[in-house]
Amino acid sequence: MAIIKPMLREELENSVKLQAFYEEKLKHFPSGTIQVKNIKGHNYNYLAKRVDGRVKYSYMGKMTGAEKGKYLSSAKKRAELRKNISTVKKQIKYLKGVLRGKEPI
Repeated sequence: MAIIKPMLREELENSVKLQAFYEEKLKHFPSGTIQVKNIKGHNYNYLAKRVDGRVKYSYMGKMTGAEKGKYLSSAKKRAELRKNISTVKKQIKYLKGVLRGKEPI
């Protein structure tokens, strides 16, 4: 038992650092995703993102396929990072619960 607690504490520290790393990395991705609206037979590109609990659309102008692809790939990477953050948060919660006992963490 004396060997396990320090290992769990170390794992908790690593998980907290990993969460901070993921959250910092997430800040560098643009928020929102590209939405194409068809208005009177013409396609218009808008950036849709949530602001204060509501979805706001910003006109992006004409975009090439590469620019659209860049936004779509960044949205996938952002979703993956959010999933990783969620997993790490669950791991942190579990480790804190395991380490909580009669002695302080």
